[in-house]
Amino acid sequence: MKETAMAGRSPDTLDQKNVPTGNDGDERDPRPADEGTTSPATDEVPPRSEDADDETGADDETVDAESAESAEGTEGSEKAEEAETPADEKPESAVPGPKEPKPEPEPEATAEPAKPAESSETTRVIALPRTGTDRTGTDGKDADPTSDAPVPDDATRSLRKPRPSWAVDPDAPAKPVPTPREQTPEQAQKQAQKQAQKQAPERDRTPERDKAPKPKPVPEPKPARTPAAASAPDAASDAALVQRQRQEQTRKREQEREDARARLDLLARLSVPAGSSAAPRSRGRARLAMIAIPLAALLLVIAFVAVQLLRPLPDPVLTLRDSASSTTLGGDRISIPWPKEGQGAVTVAGSGVYETFGPEKSVPTASTAKIMTAYVLLRKHPLKRGEPGPTITVDAQTVAEGKAKDESRIEGLTEGQTFSQQDMLKMLMIPSGNNIGRLLARWSTKTDDQTAFVREMNEAAKDLGMKNTVYTDPSGLDKGTVSTAVDQLKLAEAVMEYDVFRDVVALPNAEIPGHGRIYNNNDRLILAGLGIVGIKTGSNTPAGGTLSWAAYKTFDGEDRLILGTMMAQHAPGPDINGGDSLVLVQDNSRKVVASVREMLTSANVVKKGEVVGHVDDRFGRRIPVVTTKSLDLVGLSGQKVTLTYGRKGDGALSRTARAGAVVGELTVGNGPDAHRIPLALKEGLTEPSLGTRLTRLG
Repeated sequence: MKETAMAGRSPDTLDQKNVPTGNDGDERDPRPADEGTTSPATDEVPPRSEDADDETGADDETVDAESAESAEGTEGSEKAEEAETPADEKPESAVPGPKEPKPEPEPEATAEPAKPAESSETTRVIALPRTGTDRTGTDGKDADPTSDAPVPDDATRSLRKPRPSWAVDPDAPAKPVPTPREQTPEQAQKQAQKQAQKQAPERDRTPERDKAPKPKPVPEPKPARTPAAASAPDAASDAALVQRQRQEQTRKREQEREDARARLDLLARLSVPAGSSAAPRSRGRARLAMIAIPLAALLLVIAFVAVQLLRPLPDPVLTLRDSASSTTLGGDRISIPWPKEGQGAVTVAGSGVYETFGPEKSVPTASTAKIMTAYVLLRKHPLKRGEPGPTITVDAQTVAEGKAKDESRIEGLTEGQTFSQQDMLKMLMIPSGNNIGRLLARWSTKTDDQTAFVREMNEAAKDLGMKNTVYTDPSGLDKGTVSTAVDQLKLAEAVMEYDVFRDVVALPNAEIPGHGRIYNNNDRLILAGLGIVGIKTGSNTPAGGTLSWAAYKTFDGEDRLILGTMMAQHAPGPDINGGDSLVLVQDNSRKVVASVREMLTSANVVKKGEVVGHVDDRFGRRIPVVTTKSLDLVGLSGQKVTLTYGRKGDGALSRTARAGAVVGELTVGNGPDAHRIPLALKEGLTEPSLGTRLTRLG
C-alpha cells in the first residue's frame, strides 16, 4: 500500500473524489456497502460483460501484490474501517488556516519531481484523519479532541484498489479475502467501538486503541515518495504498464485462439469421412494421398524384394589365361635340315609337341597305309610280346595276288597254308606284302572282300584325330588312300604303344616258318647306327617316296623315342614304281634323325599351384583357379610349346563347389600325346547371401 501526501490537491477535490456526501454530517451514505461504498480496502468494481472481462483481465492480474495483501490483512479490513469518515467530518486540509510545517520524510524515502496525476480505475485517494494522539498544534499542545477542524498538514494515503475476486488468476493459489458486503459480528463490534472513540476525548480513546486486538503482521509498506505530488507519475506509469500488459495478454489470447482454431480445423478435415457432404473432394484426395503414397511405397518394396529373390541367378564364369598361349623350351634352337619339297613332321614321343615343314595337305600314302592295317588288326585282335596268336589260312586269292606285277607282294604261297598272326604281321610290315594285307582284312572281318575292314580303318583314323586322312584299301596301292605327315605322325605314336609291333618293325629281316627269310625295305636306316627302329617305307609313282620312322636317344637316364614322317619325296626323272624316290626319302630322313637327336632338352613348363585364371561368381567375388601338378617336358631345344586352357565339360559351372574341385584343364602340346593338367578351385564357391541377392543390380 502506498502512502502519498495530498498537500498538492485542493480540499474540494478531495471532498468530491474521496468522501461521500450527505445532508447531515453525522449521517452516513444511506447506500449499503455494495452500492458505492468508497472504502479503499474493500471497494470492488462490479463484474462486466464477457467482452469486458477479456479486455480487462490483464489489468486486474497486474495489480500490485501490496494492495492485495493490505486488503487481506487486519481481520476484515480494519484499516479500511479506520479510513472511513463520517459525512459531517472533512479533511483538515479543507479548513483554511495557517499551514503547519510538513512532516520530515522518512530516511529511506527519496524526493522525486511531481508529475501530473493520471486517473486510474484501480486507484482511489482518500484522506485519513489522524487520531487524537497524533494531532498537535503549532504550539506543541494537544489539539482539542472534539474539534472537527482538520490539521492543515494532515497527510493522505493513496490506496490501490484490491483485485476483485472475479479477476483473480485461476492458476494462482486462492487467498481468503473478506468482502465488504459480509461483516462478521466481531467486525461490527470493532466498528462500533471505533465510532465511540471518535466522539470521546482523545485521552479516553487512546486506551481503547491500546486495548484493540493487534492486527496480523503485514509486510512493511514501501516508503512514500516525496513530495506528495510524486504519486501522480507513479499512477501514470502503473496505468501505462497495465495497459501494455493488457495488450500483450490480449495478443497472446488471440494467438492461442487462432492456433486452437487451426488445430480444430485440421482435426475436422481428417476426421470427417470422405463421403460426407462436409468433406470437400480436395480434402478427400489429400487424405487419400496421405494413405496411398506410403502404401504404394510399401508395395514397391515388397515387389522389389520378390523380384530380386525370384530372379534366376547367373552362372559363374570361368576365365583362364589366353586360350592358346605358349612357352619356349630352353637352349639354342638348332635348325632341322628339312628338304625343299614335300612335307614332314617330327616329335619326341610323349611331349605332345610337333615340329613340321611343308604344306599340310593330303597326298598318297603308298605302303605306309599298312601301318593303319596293323593298328586296326592289333586293336581288334591284340597280341602280347612273343605270342604267335591265332592261325590264319592262305586262300586262293592271296596266292593269285602273289603272282601280280608292279606291286610289293609275298610270293610262293600255297592255298591252305597256315601261318600265325605274328608271322602274318611280319610278312605285312617287313617286306610290305600287299596280298597279305588284303588277306588279313578278309580274315579280321570274316568277309569275302576288304570293304568292311577299310571302313574300320577310317573309323580308327577319326578316333586318332587324323582329319586329313582317307583310306580306300588296306595296302595303300590305291592312290585314293591319302594322308598328311602330321596325321601319319599321330598314327605312329599310337601304334608304337604295342610292344609286338615295335619288335616287328625293328627287325632288319626275319625267318618265317614254312616260307623262308624275309628282308626289311628300311634296312639302310636301321643299320645306320642312329637308333632307328622302324617304322615303314612306301613308294609308288603317285606317292613318290614316303617314310615313317622311329629312333631312340638316351636322355636324363631314359631312352627317349623320337618319331618322324616324311612324304611326297619325288626323285627327278622317270621313276617307275617310285624306286628312286624311296632312296631319296630315306636319305633325307636320315639327316633329320641325326639332327634332332642332338636337340633334345628338358624344361619345367608348369608349376603346381600356379594361378592360371579365376571363376567369377557374378556377385563380385573371384575364386582363383590353380594347376594341380607340375610338368617337366622333354623336347627339342628352342621348341615352342603350346599351352591351351579350357573348361571341363560343356555344361554350365555349378554355383557351389568345394575347394579343389576341377573346373578346367590345361593342355600342354598339340599332339595326341599332349599332356593334360587339371585346373581346380583354390577356394570354395558358395551361393550368394540373401543381402547380396537383394542388392544385386545385374
